[in-house]
This record gives sequence, C-alpha cells and structure tokens, in this order.
Amino acid sequence: MTRSIKEVAPNVFRASYGRYYEEFEVGHLYQHRPGRSITETDNTWFSLLTMNTHPLHFDNEYGKGTEFGRTLVASGFTVSVLGGMSVADVSQKAIANLGWTDIKLPAPLFVGDTLYAESEVLSKRLSNSRKNAGIVEVKTSGMNQHGTVVCEYKRTVLVPMRGHAVEDRIDY
Repeated sequence: MTRSIKEVAPNVFRASYGRYYEEFEVGHLYQHRPGRSITETDNTWFSLLTMNTHPLHFDNEYGKGTEFGRTLVASGFTVSVLGGMSVADVSQKAIANLGWTDIKLPAPLFVGDTLYAESEVLSKRLSNSRKNAGIVEVKTSGMNQHGTVVCEYKRTVLVPMRGHAVEDRIDY
C-alpha cells in the first residue's frame, strides 16, 4: 500500500494512504495484506444483515446435505471483504467507485478459510468530465490460503490527480 507521512504542524505528523492517478501504472500488481480469516459469525451476521435467507450460509445441517458438505460463505461477503482489502492500495483517495463488473466465483469460500487479495491495474485514462482526475480500472482477485481463486471482478474508480484529493484541500 502506498503510505506517506506529512508534517501537518511543527513536530506533528499524519499518515496518508492510497494513490493519486499519476501513481497507477498499467500492469502493476498490488498484493493486499494482511489476509482475512473468515469466521462463522462474519458469515452469519452478513447473511442476516443483508436478508440473505438461503440456509446454505447459516444452517450447518443443511450445508452438510449439499455437494459442498458444509455451509458456504455468502458471495456478497466475499466481494465486500475483497473490496475493503483493496481500499488502501486502489481507492483510498478515490472520488467515487464508477462500477463493478465481471464478478466471478470460480470456487467456494468456507468458514475458517483465509482470504488474500491482489489487484492488477488494467487501464487508466484522464477523465473527460473532471480535469483534475482520471479513471482507473483494476482486476481484483481473491484467493484462499491454498492459492485457489475464489472470487474476481473488475472495478473502475475515479481517482484525483496529485494535489486534488480531499486531504490535499482540507485539514481534517
């Protein structure tokens, strides 16, 4: 993750995370760490909070009767955790997420698995509507502790140019 420290007052320092548009390079791969071990509580709460009533996500006996032999982590949770894991590297300075596409779930994620993530910069271009920003597209992949890809998607983000992020304009 990109991290810088700036002096905001004499002998007072503040960390800054994320990347400006100029810092993204097509082909760069960001490995997001640390990983995130998934608990049964995580999965159950997410399922309940999002009103996902499919018993495959919270009923262990039901899960035993499926081809997986146990409950699965809700796919929305997997996508959300990967998004969160990538923020410090991809969108900490972003103005907005513009879209998520091509979400794929090639293998199941189970309670007890540890999720790791990485994002590859696919493209970047200057924004047509905002003179101080650019559009960056990344492909984020999530792997379990065995290296098996369990989720991948493309995300497009509107990112400010150097000197034009919120933290560059206000003191918070």
